[in-house]
Amino acid sequence: MPITVSPQMAKIIGAPLRTNWNVLPKTGEEWKPVADAGAAGTIKNVPGMMERLHVKVEKTTIDGVRAFILTPDVIAPENRNRLLIHVHGGCYVLNPGEAALPEALFMAGFGHFKVIAVDYRMPPEAYFPAALDDGLTVYKNAIKTTDPKNIAIFGSSAGGALTLEMVLKAKQDGLSLPGAIAPGTPMSDVTKVGDTFVTNAMLDNVLVSPDGFCDAGTKVYANGHDLRDPLLSPVYGDMKGFPPTILTSGTRDLLLSNTVRVHRKLRQAGVEAMLQVFEGQSHAHYYRDDTAPETKEAFEEIAAFFDKHLGK
Repeated sequence: MPITVSPQMAKIIGAPLRTNWNVLPKTGEEWKPVADAGAAGTIKNVPGMMERLHVKVEKTTIDGVRAFILTPDVIAPENRNRLLIHVHGGCYVLNPGEAALPEALFMAGFGHFKVIAVDYRMPPEAYFPAALDDGLTVYKNAIKTTDPKNIAIFGSSAGGALTLEMVLKAKQDGLSLPGAIAPGTPMSDVTKVGDTFVTNAMLDNVLVSPDGFCDAGTKVYANGHDLRDPLLSPVYGDMKGFPPTILTSGTRDLLLSNTVRVHRKLRQAGVEAMLQVFEGQSHAHYYRDDTAPETKEAFEEIAAFFDKHLGK
């Protein structure tokens, strides 16, 4: 256990390996009960987070896509004309409904932004490219009323990959790009290439193994599609012209390499990109506990980056 982290983070880092990390459902129908069981535990914690972070949540539908509108009690004056779009993590198969909310709540609460959280379709309801399509539908709706330069997209894990995929697809479709993005520990290469797939295997207590549940979930979502397609493995996409990007990972994260590779790819493309890596953290530990100082620090870094790059 590192002695260089807060007591709250030490508890998260010191937790045993995720239970059922090696349970590998092979169909969307098999994933649904797993997702629902996991979601129930998360949803129980959401009201407490809302209260502590002073954020209200309203369920809505945007052009047929399920979503939540998160409004902090206090929106910073400079953020009044700004909007964030959140795409959740969960290996494309987990965190349905309100279980998608924690990261969006942290960003709204610590950053004092209005956030739209996309509750995108997942197996067995729909397969690739449903999650990407739903995220892009919400973005297209948002840019009708908000200047794209005042919009940022963020998310972690599958949500980090979707953030990158949405920009790649928006570029392909000739849409105006957002003012900034924050892909957290993105699943940027689902072909399982990357150094920390080896060095952090069985050390990362969330993803645990490159051959674990997350790989199984992604394969079900991909539904036979080429895993090297940049709309599934965005590290292989053309990142020229991307908006300023802030990436987040941890030293024990199975996807640290794939976060680093995206950072280098962006820098090689001449994009302003910042990489924050937290001590001792496994995959997406920075949005596990809203009382951990590292969590506040992570989201305040992202908020400051957005403030620097978004229009007023």
